[in-house]
Amino acid sequence: MKRYGLIGYPLTHSFSKSYFTSKFEKEGISDCRYDLFEMESVEALPALLRTTPNIRGLNVTIPHKQAVVPLLGDLDEASAGRIGAVNTIRVYPDGSTKGFNTDYYGFMESLAEWMDHRGEACSDVQALVLGNGGAAKAVMAALEDLKATYKLVSRQATEGALSYDDLTDAVMRDYRLIINTTPLGMYPKVDVAPPIPYDLLTRHHLLYDLVYNPVETLFLKRGMEKGAATHNGMKMLHLQAEKAWEIWNQEDER
Repeated sequence: MKRYGLIGYPLTHSFSKSYFTSKFEKEGISDCRYDLFEMESVEALPALLRTTPNIRGLNVTIPHKQAVVPLLGDLDEASAGRIGAVNTIRVYPDGSTKGFNTDYYGFMESLAEWMDHRGEACSDVQALVLGNGGAAKAVMAALEDLKATYKLVSRQATEGALSYDDLTDAVMRDYRLIINTTPLGMYPKVDVAPPIPYDLLTRHHLLYDLVYNPVETLFLKRGMEKGAATHNGMKMLHLQAEKAWEIWNQEDER
């Protein structure tokens, strides 16, 4: 039995186990199972790899996407190396590991599809990226490849980021695409949202939330109240999960 799973803390929000369990059932994959490995400290990863027989792959979620990097034997330079964050780990039969980033792929494909459906080009919008964690790094790399201009927004203003207090009327007019990469609003803490000036939103704004549980976060609901278009993270979840499955099962080309 090949083992796969998810590491992070907490994992009460995650649909990954149900997604892969359903996939295995629908596709008649009987020699694989997917488990949740709740891990408060990423330092527990080596012990997990040693004590879990036939483990072949892991997904990584908050708060370990950046902290896991030094613990891996190798990185896929085109994704994880460039971004500096890992959400997918391939574990080879000899126990060696390699980190990848499929958040990048899932976000880029889902955003491009959404914008195309709207009849807009990604290069025509300017984006605000809320948060500065591993998911934000994947989002920024994807926006660069889609030729979209962006600004990072964090709690504290830095040389490379605006603070939430910097989101003036002029900024909100110019930056129509607002992407939440933080866990704010994620189950079970569904009554919180990033502190952007929601009163400045209009029907011209586009709100993308990487959170997919709940389907409609408070961030998205407050955007919809102002007529903004909204998109949650469910399609991104599906795309990045399938990309991870592809990575775990590709031929070993080392």
